[in-house]
Amino acid sequence: MATRSTPSTTSDTPSYVGPFITVAGLFFIFGFITNLNMALVPHLRSIFDLPYAWAMLAESAFFLAYFVFSSPTSKLIEVIGYKRTMVVSLFIQVVGCLMFVPAAKLVSFPLFLTAVFVVGAGVTALQTSANPYVAILGPEHSAPVRLTLAQALNSLGGSIAPLVAGAYILTDPAKMSSKAAIADTVRGPYIAIAAGLLILGVAVAFMHLPHISQTQAFRPAKEGDPILSRSIFRYRHTVLGAVGIFLYVGVEVGLASIAVNYFKSQGIDSAKTASFLVSLYWFGALIGRLLGSWILTKFKSNMLLGIFGFTAALLILVSMFSTGPVAIWTLVACGFFNSIMFPNIFALGIAGLGPMTSKGSGLIMTAVVGGAIVPALIGYVADKTGIQHSFVIPAVCYIFIAYYGLWGSKPTRTITA
Repeated sequence: MATRSTPSTTSDTPSYVGPFITVAGLFFIFGFITNLNMALVPHLRSIFDLPYAWAMLAESAFFLAYFVFSSPTSKLIEVIGYKRTMVVSLFIQVVGCLMFVPAAKLVSFPLFLTAVFVVGAGVTALQTSANPYVAILGPEHSAPVRLTLAQALNSLGGSIAPLVAGAYILTDPAKMSSKAAIADTVRGPYIAIAAGLLILGVAVAFMHLPHISQTQAFRPAKEGDPILSRSIFRYRHTVLGAVGIFLYVGVEVGLASIAVNYFKSQGIDSAKTASFLVSLYWFGALIGRLLGSWILTKFKSNMLLGIFGFTAALLILVSMFSTGPVAIWTLVACGFFNSIMFPNIFALGIAGLGPMTSKGSGLIMTAVVGGAIVPALIGYVADKTGIQHSFVIPAVCYIFIAYYGLWGSKPTRTITA
């Protein structure tokens, strides 16, 4: 017995370092892939001469995958575990990336959307498995530190993606000989990404990642407890939190997707320069997440959410009624104020739920589908009235988020009431 226990006690804790680095690297991957997908909006407009609403379907297809595959992925984790689910998710992304090859060759908009949806399915599975794995990979007291670092890598990947898009995908249509030539620019980058994901998937498959017990084992309520039969919709702060996540994801994605075209309308001639500015938008989120832990020692989370929400709404309104550098930089600055919204809305939404927490988190995660709907709505309004007028939608989204932080997040009912 002694010979068994001694190695386990000396090796278990150190063994978490390598697995954390591996899984945190996956956060970089899905941050990069998600934001690279957003760069397809101006690209698809160039290829197919699409209005904004139709081009925004690239975002809708991607985030619709969250709505479709979040719940099945949870079931898959129960069957094959976290590690194998991560491997499966990477291979799904490989398939999706390779689908861009025939989509470009045939210059087919439906095939582009299908490829985006498949990549989105893989990213959904990766997010659903990697987030809880990082949270419970190691001591409970250090879980916030691990999640903060992992999310920072997510933002780092998101910051790099627009630079890659600007350098290798987004082109000046006037310099291309045909629509097929414009479409063909996606083939090389996505083949390279597919190769990288394939190698990473094989590496993770053969890597030792410690087995983590399912989160169901830590529920404080037992099977058959009448509490678990309650409807999650009885908890107003949770339902409003889901609405907040819906709007937050939608506005963050919508602004990033339309930003390149918006910056061009404000006097930026080069697609590469416009993509660099989008990169700064995501870099602001990275800085905000790195500073978030310290800022939260000075403000309560609901108060900070309210301040950031109102500030972002003000920035959007300034951008909406100005031109040139002021219009550009006020939108870029929104990236910083987006940074703390997701974790704070999520935490406030599940507060006081006890054994109902899993139901609450499931409802809130399903609301990520806002990334499929809000951008399309922004695009529709941009087509009808112009990009700047469409910013009324992000302004309303930010105002609701501020309302939720200051007033809507206060529980009117807890698990004991």
